[in-house]
Amino acid sequence: MKKLESNTEELIFASAIKIFHKKGLAGARMQEIADEAGINKAMLHYYFRSKQLLFEAVFKKAFMQLAPQIHQVLNSEDSLFEKIENFADKYISFVMENRFLPTFIIQELNNNPDFANQFFSQAEFPKSTRFLIQIEEGIQNGTIKNVNPKQLLIDMFSLAIFPFVGAPLLQKITNVNESAYNNLLIERKKHIASMLINSIKK
Repeated sequence: MKKLESNTEELIFASAIKIFHKKGLAGARMQEIADEAGINKAMLHYYFRSKQLLFEAVFKKAFMQLAPQIHQVLNSEDSLFEKIENFADKYISFVMENRFLPTFIIQELNNNPDFANQFFSQAEFPKSTRFLIQIEEGIQNGTIKNVNPKQLLIDMFSLAIFPFVGAPLLQKITNVNESAYNNLLIERKKHIASMLINSIKK
């Protein structure tokens, strides 16, 4: 019984992600999610009493799948350059399996700021302190250029996030089909790491 409930819940999550990503919180309807999942609305309400509760569960689950991975990368015992390489690899690999996530988060930051502010005030974000300290140490011992550590952190996230958020635009600009664009995304794992490392090392 528990396995059946778990499978149904996962089906609901997958269906809700698809509908929320397409229509956002305001535009989505519980009936649409139930139809997408192939269950009746009463069963959907059995698992989640309201659309808001379902949305919050989906959002939290998605965010908490990625946050621990990024935290682990930034706080490992790896060298600074290894961390940049691992970040690009893990972030892009994860988002390629969860394409909705960056757009979904940005969409709700804009469309549902009250929920976003409440969630982010309680969520456990990846801690970047160790990573920022490593940058400062690299500057002091002369292994990297004198850069603003926080700018480098922003660069890492920006270069990895935008190709997913701006995928329709970038696919048109580069004049490639979806398969070729996916190959470009895979190539970006090494491209981003190489570009960032070469830009800061002496």
